[in-house]
Amino acid sequence: MNLIELIEKGGPVVWILTAYSVAGLAIVLERYLLFFVRLGKLPNHIYPELDRLLEHPQTQQQLQGFKGPEARVLQEMVSAHGNGVKDLQGVGARVRSQELQRMEWGLRTLGVLGNTAPLLGLLGTITGMIKAFMVIEQAGGKVDAQALAGGIWEAMITTGVGLAVAIPLVILLHFLEGAVERRAQSMERCISLLLERRSNKPVELDGMGDQPHHWEEITDGV
Repeated sequence: MNLIELIEKGGPVVWILTAYSVAGLAIVLERYLLFFVRLGKLPNHIYPELDRLLEHPQTQQQLQGFKGPEARVLQEMVSAHGNGVKDLQGVGARVRSQELQRMEWGLRTLGVLGNTAPLLGLLGTITGMIKAFMVIEQAGGKVDAQALAGGIWEAMITTGVGLAVAIPLVILLHFLEGAVERRAQSMERCISLLLERRSNKPVELDGMGDQPHHWEEITDGV
């Protein structure tokens, strides 16, 4: 039995799960290949200079040529400093939040797909077993194995396909979550380094480091 026959045998639930896998794979490929790979990073030699960045125009001009969330946070903070803004920490927190929203795009959808795929598989299992028991009832208790085969096939296939779709999606979701979390910590580090010489108080980004992102709330039970 080939893949097409297997999907057709599983019924409409398997078709839905196939669409789940296609949508989930599309999100993962778009996030990783078209976004994270091309996101850009600050070179390592910039970090030791960040605490003096606001006092060195030459370094500020060099920063304009870099891309990535860390660079955008620093660029906005330097620009705000040049315009006389005092609350640079607030500027950094705001831009950091905006960059996190850009990086988290699609992760909520991926979490929903990964968490509901096993439930759909279970739904297919229940409907398949209902069909099997309906066949038994219609046969007056005389069980015909061939007549029962269709319902049992659907029940078993949907369970397996649901798990086969959910497991890779959840693994890939946590992989992307880790990538977002690393960049979030990197942005927080840049803000802290930039403001180290301006205040004796520790830099706090409005508690953002302690609050779970919305995609973490989705996958708490996974």
